[in-house]
Amino acid sequence: MIKSGAAVLHLEQVSKSYGKFAAVKDLGFRVAPGEIFGFLGPNGAGKTSTIRMMLGILEPDHGKILLFGKPWSREALSKVGYLPEERGLYKDMKAAAVVAYFATLKGLSYFEARRRARAILDRFELSAFANKKVSSLSKGMAQKVQLAAAIAHDPEFLILDEPFSGLDPLNQQVLEQVILEQAKRGCAVLFSTHTMQHAERLCDRLLIMTKGQKAFDGTLADARASQPRRIRIEADRELTFLAQSAAVLSVTPPHPPSTFWEVLLKPGAEPHQVLEACFKAGVRINKFDASEMSLHEIFVAIAGVDPEADAQGSVQP
Repeated sequence: MIKSGAAVLHLEQVSKSYGKFAAVKDLGFRVAPGEIFGFLGPNGAGKTSTIRMMLGILEPDHGKILLFGKPWSREALSKVGYLPEERGLYKDMKAAAVVAYFATLKGLSYFEARRRARAILDRFELSAFANKKVSSLSKGMAQKVQLAAAIAHDPEFLILDEPFSGLDPLNQQVLEQVILEQAKRGCAVLFSTHTMQHAERLCDRLLIMTKGQKAFDGTLADARASQPRRIRIEADRELTFLAQSAAVLSVTPPHPPSTFWEVLLKPGAEPHQVLEACFKAGVRINKFDASEMSLHEIFVAIAGVDPEADAQGSVQP
């Protein structure tokens, strides 16, 4: 179990530009031991540049980055595991040898690295492929081998860039469980994803970036509280009259093929106030949905783009 303590990662007013293009602007946040931290944003928001600065691949133009309470160093990097978005393994090496090799680069002895490589491949149900060349593995299997290489040395900080990309639903569940196991032993986990369901299920805290800047930083409950309460109503008549209610911020008519009106509430207002207004007006309600916004919907509201559609676009800084 990793001891709790100061922030594993601390960014303070970090900026990075490429020529006249500002990829990251005055970014600051912390990641604590044992915390699962969702690092979210559309393409071009600055996530990749930020991750590269965390790892020392890029230097910030301004600001401060601390790993384990100290400026970046190779010693600190030995306690970090990293799964890059651009997957890359030595294709002519055997799976177990690849995992063991990366573990030795992080300071493990040859024999301990081989022991852990075998154990973690077994955990990923890849024991039968331990002596197979990476080139012979499926894309999903190769991705699990690379994840094994990222965690074989028991890192204190794990950075996963789009880890669910390319995995089938069963292996996505396996990966979610691995992330939870790493956090349980005290490892801080930061991951980026365009699939909000994973972040919604896993994350203790979330950061959403847009155009190089922090647009939101907090818990899922904080994210929901930052947005107006939403109600979706299917009724036998139009509902524009609800805009006159003291409880209502706005009313949006259905966009076919949807049959639902969308009503946003003012701060402090409750759904039952809208329901009462409908009853008083003699409206027959077929469906009344006052469920909380999903993280996907919150992301769209904050970032202005659909994350899954955005994932099909080109990757930018």
